[in-house]
Amino acid sequence: MTGPEVSLSFRLVYVPGVMPDKWVRVWNERQPDVPLNLTQAPAQPAHGILLDGEADAGLVRLPVDRTVLSAIPLYTEQTVVVVPKDHLVTAADSVTVEDLADDIVLHPLDDVLDWETLPGRPALERPATTADAIELVAAGVGVLVVPLSLARLHHRKDLTHRPLEDAPASSVGLAWPEAATTDLVEDFIGIVRGRTVNSTRGRRPQPAQEQQAKQRKNRSAQGDAARRRQPSAGASGRGRRGTGGDAGGGTAKNPRRGKPRRRS
Repeated sequence: MTGPEVSLSFRLVYVPGVMPDKWVRVWNERQPDVPLNLTQAPAQPAHGILLDGEADAGLVRLPVDRTVLSAIPLYTEQTVVVVPKDHLVTAADSVTVEDLADDIVLHPLDDVLDWETLPGRPALERPATTADAIELVAAGVGVLVVPLSLARLHHRKDLTHRPLEDAPASSVGLAWPEAATTDLVEDFIGIVRGRTVNSTRGRRPQPAQEQQAKQRKNRSAQGDAARRRQPSAGASGRGRRGTGGDAGGGTAKNPRRGKPRRRS
């Protein structure tokens, strides 16, 4: 009696603002038999989910603990300041940190930017989440500095944003437990790096792939052998004419021609 069949899947955790849609689409095309299970989690909990083995890989905010996690940087986001639409800074295409000197700059507890010194004036207390801070900005309490993806995630019609110069930036990367670099993890790494479906980059082909490659090689070899056995049209024609000449020493019209007659 065999045991219960184990369902194979790939578990991916991702942080708010990171949109894995394009990679999910490619995964589903290349791995139709391996479901991709997605979990969204804030930045620090996402790291914990990876460390606890509850996900195979994660699209996370960098840095990560490189002693236990492997990571590949993917991109660095632009930092923006979110303000009401009637705020003075909306008159400019971009804003500097000094331009916020008179504003209350909200600093939520889940902030993903590594500030040495927060610009502007501090609020009386820190909002619990970025979503709470957005509500305070809409109420005219202060402004908020976030990566561009979070500004888009929390978009409101009464708010807008401008690029903020000289501010720390947040980078996004693909991370996974260093001790659990599986074939499926390698497959997802290939997808986010833009590798083609035929690129294995050191991985052994799966049994089905090996069988298909062997069949293609056999078919190619059989075709080459058949072409070598089949004479060309020109060679065939020359062979027929040559045989006729050796047998009769003449042409088809006068097979006796070619031998001299002896005079009596």
